[in-house]
Amino acid sequence: MPTPPSADPVRFAYWVPNVSGGLVTSTIEQRTDWGYDYNRELAVLAENNGFDYALSQVRYMASYGAEYQHESTSFSLALLLATERLKVIAAVHPGLWHPGVLAKLGATADHLSKGRFAVNVVSGWFKDEFTALGEPWLEHDERYRRSEEFIRALRAIWTEDHAELAGDFYRVRDFTLKPKPLVSPDRPHPEIFQGGNSTAARQMAGRVSDWYFSNGKDFDGVTEQIRDVRASAESAGRTPPRFGLNGFLIARDTEAEARDTLREIVAKADTEAVHGFGSAVKQAGRSTADGKGMWQDSSFEDLVQYNDGFRTGLIGTPEQIAERIVAYKRLGVDLLLLGFLHYHEEVAYFGKNVLPLVRELEAQEPQERELQEREPEDHRAPLSPDLSPKGSS
Repeated sequence: MPTPPSADPVRFAYWVPNVSGGLVTSTIEQRTDWGYDYNRELAVLAENNGFDYALSQVRYMASYGAEYQHESTSFSLALLLATERLKVIAAVHPGLWHPGVLAKLGATADHLSKGRFAVNVVSGWFKDEFTALGEPWLEHDERYRRSEEFIRALRAIWTEDHAELAGDFYRVRDFTLKPKPLVSPDRPHPEIFQGGNSTAARQMAGRVSDWYFSNGKDFDGVTEQIRDVRASAESAGRTPPRFGLNGFLIARDTEAEARDTLREIVAKADTEAVHGFGSAVKQAGRSTADGKGMWQDSSFEDLVQYNDGFRTGLIGTPEQIAERIVAYKRLGVDLLLLGFLHYHEEVAYFGKNVLPLVRELEAQEPQERELQEREPEDHRAPLSPDLSPKGSS
């Protein structure tokens, strides 16, 4: 039997635009900015419009439409100090960080923010960032083995005195961190997120992570990934991680307006940058034994939003998008990680027009489920709406 969806409301995060070029690799106008002043205002706006998390992305060298970037951990701390409730997730790369050094930074950030710091462990897709810094570029599954050790070391240092780890990539000997991060009943240490679509990523998430982030996916793709991650957690004898899904959201007053915006984004794609990015990332998926890695089956159009965000289908009217979000929640999605074209305006539009509809639909779910349970099985209507993206061909 499938695991029932969480009774908790679906949560929302946004991609922090701390890199230039916005969230689509296109010459279309994007009213966004990678600087701090813009992002400070955005963080306050987001926490006042229903967002629980923000994810500070990271690239270490200029590349593929992201010529300028602010480093993720320092930028995350700045956003934490500018807000009151927003949790900020800093993306970090094992191989470029030692877990003990990150643990120290994270503990300080957690105290300064009163328990709102989190990390997203990125195993790495951009070979040139490692080789340009003189670091070895590992084979795909080895990168995930290193990330798993990194997370095990990080958690041990955050929660234990005299932490020990004798791994292939990291060695920690009798290490005690003080002060440790803040502890609450639902959070024994800062939350640990990870990304990845491959089999190695799914298995690692089940064994060690608190949250699993997926690239953009349709309903079938989400169902498959959640099944695999939960199976890995069951084999490891632990509670499954929660599931986050990437999506690029285009909400407009009419479906035609939303789809016209999508067509314009793709029509004005920066072709050279998209192809360059595609060449760099598709090797990550193709290097897996079973071909399940990130981006391995992404089309040119998918790569215009560089985490396959169009695939999630959050494009249309507020009503259409709210229905689709709740349908994802029924499948087991706990959090939507969203990108936007014009951040300030669209985050406010989301909070005013989309989020209230999501909450209304969530409130109706228990009553609908109870009615279905009372009906004879052969008369039950499916809870989920039509699973095809509205307006798709």
